[in-house]
Amino acid sequence: MPTLTLPISAGTLAPYTLKTPKAFPTAKPPFSRIAFAAAHVVADPLADHDPWLTPAVDWERTIAFRKHLWSLGFGVAEAMDTAQRGMGLDWKDALELVRRSLDAAKDVPGAVVASGAGTDHLAPGPDVTIDTVIRAYEEQIEAIEKLGGRIILMASRALAAAARSPDDYARVYGRILGGVKQPVVLHWLGEMFDPALAGYWGNADHMRAMDTCLDVIKANAAKVDGIKISLLDKDKEITMRRKLPQGVRMYTGDDFNYAELIAGDAQGYSDALLGIFDAIAPAASAALGALTRGDEKTFHEIFAPTVPLSRHIFKAPTRFYKTGVVFMAYLNGHQDHFVMVGGQQSTRSALHLAELFRLADAAGLLSDPERAAARMKAVLAAQGIAA
Repeated sequence: MPTLTLPISAGTLAPYTLKTPKAFPTAKPPFSRIAFAAAHVVADPLADHDPWLTPAVDWERTIAFRKHLWSLGFGVAEAMDTAQRGMGLDWKDALELVRRSLDAAKDVPGAVVASGAGTDHLAPGPDVTIDTVIRAYEEQIEAIEKLGGRIILMASRALAAAARSPDDYARVYGRILGGVKQPVVLHWLGEMFDPALAGYWGNADHMRAMDTCLDVIKANAAKVDGIKISLLDKDKEITMRRKLPQGVRMYTGDDFNYAELIAGDAQGYSDALLGIFDAIAPAASAALGALTRGDEKTFHEIFAPTVPLSRHIFKAPTRFYKTGVVFMAYLNGHQDHFVMVGGQQSTRSALHLAELFRLADAAGLLSDPERAAARMKAVLAAQGIAA
């Protein structure tokens, strides 16, 4: 196994020898849990553009990664936060991404895609009203439904800025849910992922906000397939899960506690819609296959070493987790460079990436150690660190 020199603390380097990667058996759906992986986009490093201002996507590699996820049994949650929606990827390119994914899915038996509809083409401001927010949501929903897409209803920065009370949320969601063609997945994205969404549902207290959200769901249950909550708090998720109307699913968005929440308890379980599944897809597929066979012991054994990796990737500032997800794709050969739309590869330090590398290796997730070591060395060298 290769050995390289990695940062271990500020100003300190130490040798590290990689372990033998694990061979994860590929499981095929149907799983006993619905499992969506929120997928990243691959940037085009050769595009002639201003990286901070205009996105440039390598469409071929981006779609190839979706085919990889489908081959492991996952549905793809498209054009979501993991795809840098609102952090490098604009609505125009998000819609193109949705179109290309839906087209590619037609050639893959059993492939599932659900796509994010939001209001990110509408900049928050004093002139933005609740009616403006409704029209913005309707514009994106109409565009995705026209392509035959299924909707994940994303949280809206514009709504968070414009709303003056929980009643405004009820009005917006009631109007939108009343017009969708098929049941949607709601998404409550916490402020740890996006500070602009603080106080969503009209209250800074998550438990009081939850009551408003539950009222909206109960009033529109026929149009709600489920809700993904991303609050990184398992107790809040379990509390809400137990209060959902019959037939409405909880999709865990908790990248800290997903194994426990997916396994569930005597009163129920969470399905999954997770960004970390992009980075740990082979392990997650094998774990879900074990759970489907009734082998909960193997399920937890596979997932256990992935949790420290996920908690590191999603550590505060959590909104920068996409950098770790893309770095994993680079290390494992799903793309030939560590470049992100919006230049977001710069949001994590060399020390952070080195610890990610060690944790990924400990979880058996570096599929080709020689390649991973060479690519880690290249990233460190670009920062003046001899590995």
